[in-house]
Amino acid sequence: MNTKPDPQFLIIETGQPVASMRRHGRFPHWIRVAAGLRADQATVVNVEAGDPLPGHAGYAGVLITGSGAMVTDRHGWSERTADWLRDGLDAGLPVFGICYGHQLIAHALGGEVGDNPTGREMGTVPVELHPEAAQDLLFAPLPTRFAAQVTHLQTVLRPPADAAVLARSEQDACQAFRWRDHAWGVQFHPEFSASHMRGYVHARRDALQREGRCHRRMAKDVKPTPAARGVLRRFVRHAATLRGH
Repeated sequence: MNTKPDPQFLIIETGQPVASMRRHGRFPHWIRVAAGLRADQATVVNVEAGDPLPGHAGYAGVLITGSGAMVTDRHGWSERTADWLRDGLDAGLPVFGICYGHQLIAHALGGEVGDNPTGREMGTVPVELHPEAAQDLLFAPLPTRFAAQVTHLQTVLRPPADAAVLARSEQDACQAFRWRDHAWGVQFHPEFSASHMRGYVHARRDALQREGRCHRRMAKDVKPTPAARGVLRRFVRHAATLRGH
């Protein structure tokens, strides 16, 4: 009889959804459901609210949420989390960062984060894989072009040393990277459903209008992105394997 416990994951919460979407729960819930994890397999630490980070031991992997904050603001909670991540990554802890989490990993490892020179990227966009993705455990199963949900103003301008850039979009040269063999960052949101994405587009309608963009057309073009979600699920399976589960 197999009595090995199920792998446990730590979800680092770095922000909250826009107000109009909070009725659907917080980011950790969206990520846990998209990743296929049960509630008892995930521990949530809200670092933005001041929760202390636990020790690194005992987790199969770490998932880092998105945020309305900016990595370049160097908030105390964000810098402490970056330090914690750097120590964990150096020790081989599997980590997967989404949007802000993607940028925070890059920052923690010596990369550069800043305003996206092409401006706001939002909606369902095509993402194109680089040749390096063909050898990547999470990205190799994907077609060379796939759809993903995005909403961000900042980006990874320079990935960290030892990182392989895996994907790009028209507005972002670093949609995904892998660091060594156990850490990934994705600028896109694999946890977003089409409903989540449309909700974000409507919440940003005034900003989009100021930028000369039509939120109605953007919302109409939103579609499901199962290929992007598969990346998150493969990380969970891979992390459990790496940690002996």
